[in-house]
Amino acid sequence: MGAIIGDIVGSRFEFNNIKTKEFEFFHERCKFTDDSVMSLAVAKALMDCGEDYDKLGAKAIESMRELGEAYPGRGYGGMFRKWLHADYPAPYNSFGNGAAMRVSACAFVANSIEEAIQLTRKVTEVTHNHPEGIKGAEATVVCAFLARTGRGIREIRDYINERYYQMNFMLDDIRDGYQFCDTCQGTVPQAIAAFLESISYEDSIRGAVSLGGDSDTLAAITGGIAEAFYGAPTDICIQAQTFLDERLSRIVNDFERAFPPR
Repeated sequence: MGAIIGDIVGSRFEFNNIKTKEFEFFHERCKFTDDSVMSLAVAKALMDCGEDYDKLGAKAIESMRELGEAYPGRGYGGMFRKWLHADYPAPYNSFGNGAAMRVSACAFVANSIEEAIQLTRKVTEVTHNHPEGIKGAEATVVCAFLARTGRGIREIRDYINERYYQMNFMLDDIRDGYQFCDTCQGTVPQAIAAFLESISYEDSIRGAVSLGGDSDTLAAITGGIAEAFYGAPTDICIQAQTFLDERLSRIVNDFERAFPPR
């Protein structure tokens, strides 16, 4: 739900950016986008595997294509749309931020950081097999896994600094000049920064949205990490679920029964 909430809240600002944290959190113009659909596709694939994650890649392809067909027109990128409907879907060397927005469920399933990385790679490489795509997805899940397992903000920042991205900036440093970017390298560090500067789950989402740019995806990435650290408040989860239909809500509920959130 952490990523889904971020997606829904950020959705109305994707093409109408707002450069402040002061905005109505949920609004009638909010909606779920491809970020939510694909996050739930990954969650479904993880559940469908049972505990046999050797077949996770195949299950991810099956689940993403099934839900992608069921929910068309939700903002999928051009190459991903072709992949959804291809006779023989193959990875297409992408480093788009779609790699990172959909993977937060891996952090809630994994029992070790090594397993978190392995699961992330399996669900990412089926489409985004460029090194930067894999790096962005992996950094997102590693942040969430560290957060979920009790690491502090400073420790998470240091871990990402050493292994993934230089987190040597603040949101205030980049907000004015930050523009729409749909790559991992231009989205994931900024989304992580919104979490690192936050004081609560809601504040993390507000920080991500306040950057502008690809608001729904930024907030989805941030939200998945922030849920692992703070937990997503019950009242916010309840409000967010009103934007989902019965099928998507069922996947959320099944996943949370199998892998209880913080």
